[in-house]
Amino acid sequence: MTSETITADASGTWKLGDLPVHRLGFGAMRLTGNVAFPHGTPSDRARSTAVLRKAVELGVNHIDTAAFYFSTLRSANELINTALSPYPSDLVVVTKVGPFRDYSGEWGTSARPDQLRGHVEENLRQLGRDHLDVVNLRRMGQESIAEHFGALAELREAGLVRHLGVSAVEPRHLDEALAIAPVVCVQNRWGLDTRDPETDELVRVCGERGIAFVPFFAVAGEAGAGGVAEAHDDELLAIARAHDATPAQIRLAWTLHQGPHVLAIPGTGNPDHLAENVAAGAIRLTDDELTRLNALHTRAG
Repeated sequence: MTSETITADASGTWKLGDLPVHRLGFGAMRLTGNVAFPHGTPSDRARSTAVLRKAVELGVNHIDTAAFYFSTLRSANELINTALSPYPSDLVVVTKVGPFRDYSGEWGTSARPDQLRGHVEENLRQLGRDHLDVVNLRRMGQESIAEHFGALAELREAGLVRHLGVSAVEPRHLDEALAIAPVVCVQNRWGLDTRDPETDELVRVCGERGIAFVPFFAVAGEAGAGGVAEAHDDELLAIARAHDATPAQIRLAWTLHQGPHVLAIPGTGNPDHLAENVAAGAIRLTDDELTRLNALHTRAG
């Protein structure tokens, strides 16, 4: 099979609460420009909407987005609404709240608990939805997330939100949230060459508790919001050659091999890269290859 014929169901499935998704999803951040947020060149609208429609054609039914994903000309949520509304019945749109950017694109003070309803309602407006499938609370350095997560739990009870998740947290913050309401996913920065002992522990804990772990920048690595990782270890390159794959595909394959509860949400504004990312869900690494890649991850700490 070629990349164009491999669909997201090859990656397997997981449930976000009661919502089944393929483990290979799509992150919307890069839809708005060639570099994240206000930097770089805004994307071509037609190309971005085509990428979204192609993702759905390839079986992607989990899209990660946020109201603060916008460039000088493009809003990720608005692009999703334009390209995919009326939404497929199996499509799960996950958003996040907490960070804030003003209309000029400048980062402002993160939301207080009493402001989170406004963040949720703005996502609803932009996406054209009457409820949000999953909302992640992005922790912005708070010692405790109880008050913020409690405010989102109230919105869940009110029917504006179906399920809740947390992002950029430590294990103790997950415990705080679980004491208030169910948590269906955890989003932290994590990947083959991005290691943090507390996040490694979260991956394990999430697996034990049946919670999805959804890393961001799994492909970008240390480049983060700036772009795809350009430096590759010789071991990674050798394994990529063995599978006739790109290093990015092997990074995604390694991510998905870390447990059935581990999902991936690579983002791109390039339709060819989209097909390659989805095809990574079909790569099956050998035990020896996993051992070698796990050693790279351990050394990254």
